[in-house]
Amino acid sequence: MRAVIQRVSEASVTVEEKKVANIGHGLLILLGIEPEDTHEDITWLSAKISKLRIFGDENGVMNTSLIDIKGEVIVVSQFTLHASTKKGNRPSYIKAAKPDIAIPLYEAFVTQLEKDIHIKVQTGIFGADMKVRLLNDGPVTISIDTKNKE
Repeated sequence: MRAVIQRVSEASVTVEEKKVANIGHGLLILLGIEPEDTHEDITWLSAKISKLRIFGDENGVMNTSLIDIKGEVIVVSQFTLHASTKKGNRPSYIKAAKPDIAIPLYEAFVTQLEKDIHIKVQTGIFGADMKVRLLNDGPVTISIDTKNKE
């Protein structure tokens, strides 16, 4: 499971000219799922993201978490995070999970994150052509892969 986490001042997701998610201060999380991903990956990733100290404290030092600031969240499914560009110029997405595997894991991740941060998590629409807008705050962008827990 791969996540690209972006600290945002605001973010939104639009599908077919209808805004389906809209947040202020918080995180926009792009989530890519592989067939091998498990609920252990979900639990670990959700805990890691919810406790990441990437928000400024009273001194402007990145020392507070999403939980501390009661920040908002949008999670967007993004199979292209598992693109392989090793051969040629056209990315291969063979490592990305198919919808029958990815959708339940995506939904389970959203549910787990809601439990960990104690607020409703907004989402895009799985598999839709989404327009994602964000105002990256910092900018702060962090990539996490549950197969490479650094």
